[in-house]
Amino acid sequence: MQEGLLYCESCGEDIHIVPDFEPELEHNIEQSIKNIIKNVAPPPKPVVSGRPEVQTGNAGISSKAWNRYRLKMVAGWCALVLFVVVIILTGIKIFHYYSLSYQVDQAVKATNMAQYDKAISYYERAMELDDKDVGLKQKLAQVYFLKNDKENYEFWLRQIVEDPRTDPEQLESIYGKLIAIYKARDDYQTINDMLVACPSATIRDAYRSYIAERPVFSIPAGEYEEVKALKLSSDGKGKIYYTTDGQDPDRNSLLYTSPILLENGDYEIKAIYINENNIHSQVAMSWYHITVTELAAPELNIESGEYNTLVFLTVTNDTSDVYYTTDGTIPTTASNRYTGPIQLPLGESYFNFARLSHGQSSVVVDRSFNFTLNTDITPAIAVDKVRESELQAGVIYDNNGHFDEDSSARYLYHYLNLMKTDSQDTLVYVVAKVLEEDGVQTRTGIYYGVNVYTGEILNLHMN
Repeated sequence: MQEGLLYCESCGEDIHIVPDFEPELEHNIEQSIKNIIKNVAPPPKPVVSGRPEVQTGNAGISSKAWNRYRLKMVAGWCALVLFVVVIILTGIKIFHYYSLSYQVDQAVKATNMAQYDKAISYYERAMELDDKDVGLKQKLAQVYFLKNDKENYEFWLRQIVEDPRTDPEQLESIYGKLIAIYKARDDYQTINDMLVACPSATIRDAYRSYIAERPVFSIPAGEYEEVKALKLSSDGKGKIYYTTDGQDPDRNSLLYTSPILLENGDYEIKAIYINENNIHSQVAMSWYHITVTELAAPELNIESGEYNTLVFLTVTNDTSDVYYTTDGTIPTTASNRYTGPIQLPLGESYFNFARLSHGQSSVVVDRSFNFTLNTDITPAIAVDKVRESELQAGVIYDNNGHFDEDSSARYLYHYLNLMKTDSQDTLVYVVAKVLEEDGVQTRTGIYYGVNVYTGEILNLHMN
């Protein structure tokens, strides 16, 4: 042990200075004290005829001189005793000052006696002796609580929360106390910020309703060469507000209700989530640079108008990634994909075409048509003619298409489209023959062509 050290270099404990016990030394001390007492005591006076002998001359000492001598000796010993007492008391005080257990014991006693300022002093000294004991911080916080010093009580609770040595059980207890403090103040924002920084998933889950997690972006920040649909999400019941110009969002910003379409340009998206307790999340931020090469719009072979001859609508440039609709809606990748020429249907029709690739859309090209034929024979009449022909030939025995009176199965006839026959270059209505049995319809592979102008029925061979 090096001289002058107050702490052990190995274990860190206090060095307690205790005198070594030496029996011989103790015996010598006791003997010396006895001799001093013997010398201090006056020598026995000789007695002559019952009277003490009075000594005179050089061989004796006068009573007055002896009394002075004795007083000096007593004073010296009193000073020595006082010095020893002071040394002992000082040693005890030093020992107590460096004794962790003494400081804690005194703090407990002072707390029990409601002497809170003394208890605080003892606990502060104890923490100087052992700054790793989280329990001391808890006890000090409790004294401030008993003293009704709310500011310091909260301060030490926060110190415990931020101490990495705080164990899970202690952490759970302290978080509960802090949340109670902030809840009483309606300070839910501080509760949120504290829980967001909490390292314990168990504690965060226990107080999930007090947390407003920052929104999550569906697309990582970066540069893209296609249009992007950015989705924002967050747990819990609440609303997301956002900006696209880098400004910090609040309740007056854009309310997120659907994906944000990122087209050509630069975007700095910031978003916050506000839950049902009016707790604001931290701001989430992301940036995007979108550079999109414009897709070529589909080019069509015919313009909008009225037609009275069979016409096919065709895409004349690149046909890849072309989609179309016939109900007036904007094409998406879920719409009809263009695979080849489209026959105009009879009557009025509407088409929208667009090229779609990697989330990008070309300009939408629209067409509207009114296709009529100069004839009195309609598709419905063509179907009736085929059914009547089958009835006359005995293929079916009633207009409902039944071919066996003991069976519910029957033949149905459906108009499909217009076409020109290869052999006669004749324009006909195509009628398909379908078998219906037990409510299920199955194509028979038999098709009839009905001349658009004469009504003549032809057998068609179709693949």
